[in-house]
Amino acid sequence: QVQLVESGGDLVQPGGSLRLSCTASGFTLDYYAISWFRQAPGKEREGVSCISSLYDSTDYTEPVKGRFTISRDNANNTVYLQMNSLKPEDTAVYYCAAVHGLFSQCRFLDEDDYDYWGQGTQVIVSS
Repeated sequence: QVQLVESGGDLVQPGGSLRLSCTASGFTLDYYAISWFRQAPGKEREGVSCISSLYDSTDYTEPVKGRFTISRDNANNTVYLQMNSLKPEDTAVYYCAAVHGLFSQCRFLDEDDYDYWGQGTQVIVSS
């Protein structure tokens, strides 16, 4: 079965850390650009971070710069999102999405342009 599966979401106190995983099954992530999105209650889904399929170029939305790090582990067919110094405003359902192609830089695409989406993993930052 071809799918993306996110994991790693949890309840964490402000200032804490989490590492989210996005693992592909049924296909390999080697030539896919990956984006992480999040959707908070009552808000639209927003791009958080992305990594290109070539050169592993990365980008981040401004509110998470310096706190989040995206990385790729092709051997494990997984992309990670390391989230440090978490804030209550990071509370959201986090989704990963994959698009096939040779991209030297990453950018957030329209949702319909992605080939695969995961089901989401919940992150709650609260004391």
